[in-house]
Amino acid sequence: MFYRKDYWKYLLILLLLSLPVFQYLGFHVIRIWDESRLAINAYEMYHHGNYLIPTFDGAPDMWSTKPPLMIWLQVFSMKLFGINEISLRLPAALAAFFTCITLLILSVKYLKNFWFGVFCALALVTTAGFINNHTARTGDYDALLTLFLTLCCFSFFAFLQTLKTKYLYFFFLLFSLAFLTKSAAALIILPGLFIYTVTQKKLLFLLKNKHLYMGLLGFLTLGGGYFLLREIYNPGYIEAAWKNDFGGRFLDSIEQHKQGFWFYITYKFNLWLMFIPFGIVTGLLNKDKRIKHLTLFSTIMAITFFLVISFSKTKLSWYGMPLFPFIAILAGTFIYFIFSLLKEKIKNYKHLKYNVIPYIFVFLVFIIPYIYIFNKTYKPKEKSDFYRTSYYLRDILNGKRQGDNFTVLYDGYCAHIMFYINLLNDKGKNITLKTSKEVKAGENVLTFQDNMQENVKNYLFLLK
Repeated sequence: MFYRKDYWKYLLILLLLSLPVFQYLGFHVIRIWDESRLAINAYEMYHHGNYLIPTFDGAPDMWSTKPPLMIWLQVFSMKLFGINEISLRLPAALAAFFTCITLLILSVKYLKNFWFGVFCALALVTTAGFINNHTARTGDYDALLTLFLTLCCFSFFAFLQTLKTKYLYFFFLLFSLAFLTKSAAALIILPGLFIYTVTQKKLLFLLKNKHLYMGLLGFLTLGGGYFLLREIYNPGYIEAAWKNDFGGRFLDSIEQHKQGFWFYITYKFNLWLMFIPFGIVTGLLNKDKRIKHLTLFSTIMAITFFLVISFSKTKLSWYGMPLFPFIAILAGTFIYFIFSLLKEKIKNYKHLKYNVIPYIFVFLVFIIPYIYIFNKTYKPKEKSDFYRTSYYLRDILNGKRQGDNFTVLYDGYCAHIMFYINLLNDKGKNITLKTSKEVKAGENVLTFQDNMQENVKNYLFLLK
């Protein structure tokens, strides 16, 4: 139960968690590749109402073959707040925020410990790879996947700790939602859950439990049902999804995304990576059995998840996002150990009326990572000129610049530009998108690509 005198603590931690996630969420234009692909999928679903089959440029999207749960949420957000960058990114941002809240609630409910949860949540929200483009700050799949995987993992953990059937059903429901978010990526947690079940000597009990098979049936109905239904109306979908999302990415490097085995160790963990070994040791040696169990579970999940994504041939930085909550727990375990030690050792120090030393320690630990992540998300700077076209079009959309009756000339993948052209056309602007092979002499052209400007500068008017 929360008492009124405790409200300030929760309000403060909610503020600290929300700022890096939500501030200036729509500051940058839509990013190329996955976010722009989802933006077009959601835009077309919003207008055409085909909620079963995401489309791209009017045709079934067979390049991005993930199930459409994230797109559904983006369409819902667009219906509430209009079609813009914030609406597109809000489902991912909320998912990241609630992943942090999950760690806090887990600590309060399971460990009966507010501060342990605060340290874990702060470690998570100050992890650079967690608060980044393609994760918490853009409209991509991975933040939502991370939320559902975190929730389903700890539902399974709660089931093994309490043997209450409801937690097993929660696990299958959340696992189904994770699967409907990013299909095969949800399966990566299964080795860790299996190993932890074995360590708890509950494997035979689980295999004999009829609710395991009822939950599995529910998962196959929800997850498999979508694939079968879409295959009926979109023949060839299952084959495309298998090549793109299941065996293809693990067994071979897709789109030249090949990195070394230790790629995820070196990527944006901040100083929390150094805390992990100490968190494992202090957690496993802790007198509180609940902390021991949580540490063992988090360690197994972190190690197995890391090994699976590291052995995969295709490596991308955001694939490691579901790993961060478990790393945050291990880092938070060590911080809590030092915090508790300082509270215990200095509580009777006669020169201090109040023992503020533990809180000063926490402040010193988190202040630099928090300032870094705050500055990273406060009016974030654009690092290159790559998105000049998108900013130009957005300025027209927002009335900051005049422009009409021209062609955007762009060679290459350009869904991030298509999004803004679609919105401008919805406002009655006459703006088209063409490649250098399609443009004709006499057209008014907007292009910021150097090679395109070189090709057309002698015979086309360049709209600057």
